[in-house]
Amino acid sequence: MPDLTDLIADLSNQLAADAIEMDRDSDYYEAEYRLQSVGIAVPPKMRFLTAAIGWPRMYLDSIEERLDIEGFRLGSSPDAVEEIQEWWQANDLDEESGLAHLEAMIHGRSYITVAHPGPDDEYQDIPVIRVESSRNMIADIDPRTREVTSALRLYKADGRPDEDKATLYLPDATYFFGKRSAEWVLEGSVEHGLGVVPVVPLLNRERLSDRNGRSEITPELRSFTDAASRIMMDMQAAAELMAVPQRILFGVDPEQIAPNGSQAEVFSAYMAQIFAVSDVEGKAMQFQSAELMNFVNVLEELAKHVASYTGLPPQYLSFSSENPASAEAIRSSESRLVKKCERKARMFGGSWERVMRLGYRVMGIEPPEDIRRLETIWRDPSTPTFAAKADAVSKLYANGTGIIPKERARVDLGYSTEEREQMKAWDDEDAMSAAVALAASFAERTAGGPPEPEQSDPGEEQVA
Repeated sequence: MPDLTDLIADLSNQLAADAIEMDRDSDYYEAEYRLQSVGIAVPPKMRFLTAAIGWPRMYLDSIEERLDIEGFRLGSSPDAVEEIQEWWQANDLDEESGLAHLEAMIHGRSYITVAHPGPDDEYQDIPVIRVESSRNMIADIDPRTREVTSALRLYKADGRPDEDKATLYLPDATYFFGKRSAEWVLEGSVEHGLGVVPVVPLLNRERLSDRNGRSEITPELRSFTDAASRIMMDMQAAAELMAVPQRILFGVDPEQIAPNGSQAEVFSAYMAQIFAVSDVEGKAMQFQSAELMNFVNVLEELAKHVASYTGLPPQYLSFSSENPASAEAIRSSESRLVKKCERKARMFGGSWERVMRLGYRVMGIEPPEDIRRLETIWRDPSTPTFAAKADAVSKLYANGTGIIPKERARVDLGYSTEEREQMKAWDDEDAMSAAVALAASFAERTAGGPPEPEQSDPGEEQVA
């Protein structure tokens, strides 16, 4: 099938062309050694002093740590929400979703695939939802419709690392290929007839002119990371050579400093340990040790620039004042980071909603009428204390007389669906127990009827 193999070649060439940039983004995130970051004028031996600066990882992890999906909301179809939540848990998306978000921020995009369960899958009534890295998967997106027109995933065969495999996703079918003698050979296919490609991209920093997404590790963040790496290397070199006061001896034979010529004796003298010479003409002087605060000041200035570009709070980059900040000051310093996380949640949430809608099509289930109104529920990315949140929710609930009901208060406090269901059961038990106790009390009061008046003895009246 030459048309399919040509499509595989085109998509794999695009993936190979992006590999260099993706390798660079991974190097910055992992803070791995980069030769170009220290410059060509640095002596080769000094390059071993290069320090790993982890600002890109700190920035991306700070965002990813605040992106937690708690569930989905569909007001008129609570049963559908429970079904979607079951899909979410069965596919381990509590853990996998964070990996997809981080991968999208590092490389600009990641992907989510939806498939019908196979005969060997554990759950036959739940779609198989998997997250994929942009290092081994690529999709072609129509700029007008914003729909995926084709997608390719490259991987290695199980137990055979030298055997290449490929999965080609098209709107009406999914094809499986194996590479033999440098040629792609069709090994199988699934005619699903969905009319859409069962692949949903997670795009980061998407633009109207660039629907493929961009890395969150921007050029300015890379440049300041390189500059900090260079400054740290220079500071280590200065500390190695000039931080210890240097001493000069005149009129002293070198054999008197190191009689045996051993490296240990030379090092002892280098480290300014006490030594004596017998030459009466010998004189000594000392250079002033180098001051390293100029390097510290430059690093602090670079950290301030990184904070201005990324929105990271000062305490994250360790240049805040000595006095501990108040809770209000901390929340104020995190405002830009929180707003950035809210934007990411809105952007990524739309992709997860499309995934769940696609799950109904893959499973052949009739979706709810208002499935287009499906909404992703994200945890609050800010950092309020639990006591402050509980106080605010209690005031809104006001013991049942406020503006929100009890269930909404529990949702705002962050309780999961299972926890809220258990709380409802406890509420019903408490209400039933209270009703039984009230009925028992009422029965006890009314069981004997009204008290009868006391009757006098007729004999006593006659005696009287």
